[in-house]
Amino acid sequence: MRYIVFILFTVMTNAAAQVMLKQGMMSLGPISFEGVNPVVKLLQIVFSPWVFLGLCTFVISMASHLYVLSKVELSFAYPFLSLAYVVVAIVAYFVFREDLNAWRIAGIAFICVGTVLIAQSGGRVHDEETASLSSDKIHSEIIR
Repeated sequence: MRYIVFILFTVMTNAAAQVMLKQGMMSLGPISFEGVNPVVKLLQIVFSPWVFLGLCTFVISMASHLYVLSKVELSFAYPFLSLAYVVVAIVAYFVFREDLNAWRIAGIAFICVGTVLIAQSGGRVHDEETASLSSDKIHSEIIR
């Protein structure tokens, strides 16, 4: 549980990136590749301010996630990313006025319950010895 701050940072930056990408795509309007060079159009999309900021935030989120994966079990850390769905749904409701109906609320509740159950299992922390043993085991399996 000592890496939970980093896990939650990963979740929040992932959700923030999604919101920025949505804002960016809304500001660009409907996308059409008709009559334009697709590469030029793609570059216009990528370098529009909100989309670019969202992509940069994804890179930060991924760096944080890689750090977490170096410290705790994947089966513990990865399910926490589902909390990004919860954050995005709530932010989308307030910022973009998207629908948050009973089915979505039920789904959010299930995600939260599942995440709490996984958190209760505790994530085993990787130590240096375990990491090197795992690396040696993988290397020997590859050689076979």
